Amino acid sequence: MLQMMVSKRIGRRQFHFTVQGANFHEVVAEYDRLSFPDVPKCGLCGSENLDLTARVAQDKFKYTSVKCLDCRGDVTFGKRQDDDQTVFLRKTEDGKLDWRAWEKPS
Repeated sequence: MLQMMVSKRIGRRQFHFTVQGANFHEVVAEYDRLSFPDVPKCGLCGSENLDLTARVAQDKFKYTSVKCLDCRGDVTFGKRQDDDQTVFLRKTEDGKLDWRAWEKPS
């Protein structure tokens, strides 16, 4: 079994992920499943006060996001339909991260 440590920077924090596989090819394939870039600052307010968050809505929809702890905006991870283990950060049509402002519940 081979392992590789992957580090991703989210704001001021550094997150470390370990991927593993039976051989080099499998390890690199697992690394590719974390196909999201570092996120140095909030795309709305510019803050570096970011964190990873996870939630379940309506007891069935699982969401993982990068959330700004200052303005409460977030950018959500997406998953591929053919492989729900491959994650990416959602982007707008022009290729920028799809940051969404926090909306107060009504």
